[in-house]
Amino acid sequence: MEGTMKTAVMLGIGQMGFEEREIPKAKDNEVLVKLEYVGICGSDLHYYETGAIGDYVVEPPFVLGHEPGGTVVEVGKDVKHLKVGDRVALEPGKTCGHCEFCKTGRYNLCPDVVFFATPPVDGVFQEYVAHEADLCFKLPDNVSTLEGALIEPLAVGFHAAMQGGARAGQTAVVMGAGCIGLVTMMALKAMGVSKVYVVDIMEKRLEKAMELGADGVINGSKTDAVEEVMKLTEGKGCDLAVETAGTQITTVQTIHMTKKGSTIVLVGYSKSGEMTLPMSLALDKELTFKTVFRYRHIYPMAIDAVASGKVNLKGIVTDIFGLDEAQKAMDYSVNNKADIVKAVIRIGEE
Repeated sequence: MEGTMKTAVMLGIGQMGFEEREIPKAKDNEVLVKLEYVGICGSDLHYYETGAIGDYVVEPPFVLGHEPGGTVVEVGKDVKHLKVGDRVALEPGKTCGHCEFCKTGRYNLCPDVVFFATPPVDGVFQEYVAHEADLCFKLPDNVSTLEGALIEPLAVGFHAAMQGGARAGQTAVVMGAGCIGLVTMMALKAMGVSKVYVVDIMEKRLEKAMELGADGVINGSKTDAVEEVMKLTEGKGCDLAVETAGTQITTVQTIHMTKKGSTIVLVGYSKSGEMTLPMSLALDKELTFKTVFRYRHIYPMAIDAVASGKVNLKGIVTDIFGLDEAQKAMDYSVNNKADIVKAVIRIGEE
């Protein structure tokens, strides 16, 4: 496809603008996707607010966005499983395929991954993208491209649930009711966990957790979360805790609220990157700590969970902005964290 496309670019900290760029060409193993929705992730906001995450530093002009859903408009000659008109969710990380991690199926740990919106790789706040066809997953008729854009965060939630060995009969607690906390709660429920409680300090997010199927919520600013979990579990503690808030306080609480022999899954990144934890208690309880870096082999399962009605992905979306409103979308998301659960950019007409 010839021509140019509108691209929203980060021009500096707190500053968005637009560029006309060439529509990319699909290689033989790629498809060209007309993007329809792209989620705004916490990492996008962090780059927008600070210009960096650890060693990844934005050099403007930079394109944010790594949660895309859209429709295939061109197909490379080697692509057999997709055709023009297929609606797809795009997995945003291309891996090398030949390192020890790729060869053993743990491709999310590939040191040479090329991941949308991770500097210096541009993201997809734009009208079109050419992407490896094997990383484009066809959506069933009853799953929208809006939901397709949200498969990426849902994949994190399912990976967290699987890292924790989630299963029927368990009681689980999710610390944090932001987007990742909520999709983790829904993934745990979809995997058959019997009771899932959610802890946060923002009332609107807790209301959203209940709306989406949590068995109960705890406002950590009004009550002691550990005491509440103990009450809810008749003094036994929970079988599984998933920490998505990335704070020392909530991580320490998971060590106190889990029963002996339990698993704690750490998903949230702390601002400083370091925490002080009561490790003697963790040792006494023989707790297992698992961590999460993105996901692997999850998209088909996540799409199926949405298609079968086990996960209500549309329910986490609180705000939709047009591509023309990129600056407003980012500013509003930064300044209204208590009100927004998930903001999405719609590309093109409704």
